[in-house]
Amino acid sequence: MITRLGSATVAFVAAVAVLLAVAPAGAQAAPTKSATKPTAVTLAGKGVTGKLTVTQPDRPEVFQALLNEVSWLANATPQTTKPKADKLGPKYVLTVLAKNAPQQVYELYPLASGGPRAHRPSKQPTGKKADGWFYGRLSMSDSLRVAGVPLEAKSRVVNGGIGGGIGEQVAVEELDPVAGVNNFIDQMRQLVLLNGAVLVVILFGLAGISFLIRRRV
Repeated sequence: MITRLGSATVAFVAAVAVLLAVAPAGAQAAPTKSATKPTAVTLAGKGVTGKLTVTQPDRPEVFQALLNEVSWLANATPQTTKPKADKLGPKYVLTVLAKNAPQQVYELYPLASGGPRAHRPSKQPTGKKADGWFYGRLSMSDSLRVAGVPLEAKSRVVNGGIGGGIGEQVAVEELDPVAGVNNFIDQMRQLVLLNGAVLVVILFGLAGISFLIRRRV
């Protein structure tokens, strides 16, 4: 009976360990790395004649700045809904290339009301992706301007924040608090479900061990 009890305990501990190791990965999958390293980006949009190309060998700092604006979008969960068309401002299409082959395409709106926005179209060069809208980085306008897009330089420091504050000087009503709250609720729901599943497994395991102990006694 002791041997049977020990085997049941080991099996239970192993099951809990597997669940704890696998469940978080399912809740938030780690971003996948592209097999091909980006070597250039192209920009097209208002004020740009044809396509503006920035390559990693020729302009490494500018190339990296542009890549930082979009690299996190490939596997990110959408953060907001599509703003109204009259709130978006000019659109700039940024394409990431590897060895002259398009890998990713994104639509950037640096002058959108309430702060920059980024759109990941569902149709991508390497396959279909989930259509999604995101809050862009505050550096988007500067990154595009340095690359050659005709945008005016903006001061991103506003009064009233810690160290002066960092961000766009926008009206409160232009922000999107509902989308932020919804995103927070979704994350909390995933956390509660995960913890609930672990708790259920632990309770079942304890009940099984308790039953075996009573039989032994």
